Amino acid sequence: MASGTTAPPPPANLRRIVTASLIGTTIEWYDFFLYGSAAALVFNKLFFPESDPLVGTLLSFLTYAVGFAARPLGALVFGHYGDRLGRKKLLVLSLLLMGGATFAIGLLPTHATIGTAAPVLLTVLRLVQGFALGGEWGGAVLLVSEHGDARRRGFWASWPQTGAPAGQLLATGVLSLLTAVLSDDAFGAWGWRIPFLLSGVLVIVGLWIRLSVDESPVFKQALARAEARKADRGADVERLPLVSVLRHHWRDVLVAMGARMAENISYYVITAFILVYATTSAGVSKQTALNAVLIASAVHFAVIPAWGALSDRIGRRPVYLMGAAGVGLWMFPFFSLIDTGGFGNLLLAVTVGLVLHGAMYAPQAAFFSEMFATRMRYSGASIGAQFASVAAGAPAPLIATALLSDYGSSTPIALYVIAASLLTIVAVAAAKETRHRDLAEVTPDASDARPQAPDEADARTF
Repeated sequence: MASGTTAPPPPANLRRIVTASLIGTTIEWYDFFLYGSAAALVFNKLFFPESDPLVGTLLSFLTYAVGFAARPLGALVFGHYGDRLGRKKLLVLSLLLMGGATFAIGLLPTHATIGTAAPVLLTVLRLVQGFALGGEWGGAVLLVSEHGDARRRGFWASWPQTGAPAGQLLATGVLSLLTAVLSDDAFGAWGWRIPFLLSGVLVIVGLWIRLSVDESPVFKQALARAEARKADRGADVERLPLVSVLRHHWRDVLVAMGARMAENISYYVITAFILVYATTSAGVSKQTALNAVLIASAVHFAVIPAWGALSDRIGRRPVYLMGAAGVGLWMFPFFSLIDTGGFGNLLLAVTVGLVLHGAMYAPQAAFFSEMFATRMRYSGASIGAQFASVAAGAPAPLIATALLSDYGSSTPIALYVIAASLLTIVAVAAAKETRHRDLAEVTPDASDARPQAPDEADARTF
């Protein structure tokens, strides 16, 4: 191995770390996506009942977008302390914040009970959710990336990414089950609370698993080197990772933000906005739309590790570019299939869209991790990913719903996603390939990192 490279842990330990990150991210995304599905299905009536249906949906999605607005703040705070104190402590905190906020939403009085205070409290809890998720993603993918071996980093790091479809699968599955067994009146009166209250149980499980894993060895080595330099030469440990990121990695931050545009926008159009479009424009029932997203999310979960493994073979950039171009090209067929109103066509539209999305999402964890030096990696990866979410995922359902309201057609929505795809293609094409970079490299300029020598002992599969 290259000098300074940490030997990967035994496969059993790595599997435990991957499992802990996957379960933690699944719970976090379950909480986050549950809100999005509820915003599309019931929050417009429960918290904004005085508006007409489409305006109520817009207001409901506005509180949904507020969660994204808090994610950059979470990225800054969690990134700063994650680069100073370690990945594990911050991941425990993010899980507690997210789970607590979600559980509290399940207890929240509606507009009919406390009036305008209800949407205000809902918005505050959504802010807490966004703040927690802003810090979760970077820590989870780094913990795996910094434990795993270089040859299969794309594969290992893609597993925390499967937490997104797993969380979507869990959230949609619970909602689908409840809407199937409860009447619309029962679901609107109390049934919608059950999945939010379930989060409390999930958080306990997640904490038990997350507390059992070790801190990143790459981070511990970097911290020890920094402390040694401080003792030998009086050089202080980096106190503001954000400053170092902007000084050494500003181009990488811009690349990460551009890379997120098509990935983030397409995902929320395919999984959140579709619940509005399919039910209002295509005449599809809520249950049918939820079932389509449910099945497609299972396929999404399965293909992400495969895309991650492919990025280990041919590079992060080629796989990412395939996904960005594919999503853009799929948008017009996507809406045409939904417009038929048939379940098979709806399922095909969502499944293909999420498979193509996976080609961007799978290599993203390793790609972003490999861009930044260790003592600023949590900050850099989180800032690049979460600041983009404000311009991408946050307004995507809002913009799509507004375009549908103004034009009564899916064409402007398809063009919106295509424009995002073009932006991502430009950003990723301008980036350097990163798959051979050594995460233990100590220089701030990641482009100088040396490739790690393959280790046959670490080529075992998950």
